[in-house]
Amino acid sequence: VQLQASGGGLVQPGSSLRLSCSASGRTFSNYIVAWIRQAPGKEREVVARFNRGNSNPYYADSVKDRFTASKYAAKNTMYLQMNNLKPEDTAEYHCAASSVIWGHSSDPTKYNYWGRGTQVTVSS
Repeated sequence: VQLQASGGGLVQPGSSLRLSCSASGRTFSNYIVAWIRQAPGKEREVVARFNRGNSNPYYADSVKDRFTASKYAAKNTMYLQMNNLKPEDTAEYHCAASSVIWGHSSDPTKYNYWGRGTQVTVSS
């Protein structure tokens, strides 16, 4: 599966952004999928993840109640709605997929397919 994230940008604190992820190849339904971010000098963080098939998202505590992830397997697309953005949300955001685990994981090393990321910068 090939993945491509888009929708990043430079915004002020408190703003919103919606990231999109499009996939080609095999359908999303065959993978565990996730949004993962990487900030300079910090470890990668899985901010939202889904099980295979119809699944509710699971969130990292750092983004809970601010970010909303959605997945549309039929369209092979995934979104991340980010509200009330904070400077600490600044990172490159990737969509990723895993074919090697059975259930969702907060460990970014479990995801073996990564798309090109999109940069999100939150600054006043």
